[in-house]
Amino acid sequence: MGQAMEAAAGQSPITAVLIDESALTLEELARACAVERDWVVQRVRTGILMECDSEDCVSWRFTSADLVRARRLCQIERDFEANDDVAALVVDLSEEICRLRRKLSAAGVK
Repeated sequence: MGQAMEAAAGQSPITAVLIDESALTLEELARACAVERDWVVQRVRTGILMECDSEDCVSWRFTSADLVRARRLCQIERDFEANDDVAALVVDLSEEICRLRRKLSAAGVK
């Protein structure tokens, strides 16, 4: 339904902001995950969280996908007392399973 039709029906138009258009800084990501800044830095530098060539963490920008991955890493580390490598493996496998399920679904396989 278009905005004009919604207004005519007495409904207000729905507005949204794409999350990926608003990249998070290092501090914002750490705050959103309730972790210390160093936790994020360590996982970026080891390649667990994000591929980054820059050593200058001030220039790092994180997408919504990075936020979801960071939260999963944090949750696995906390809930299972896992080290960062084990948490990364669990998250990688989980993401791969989701990707394969989407491919199967797109191919019409249940």
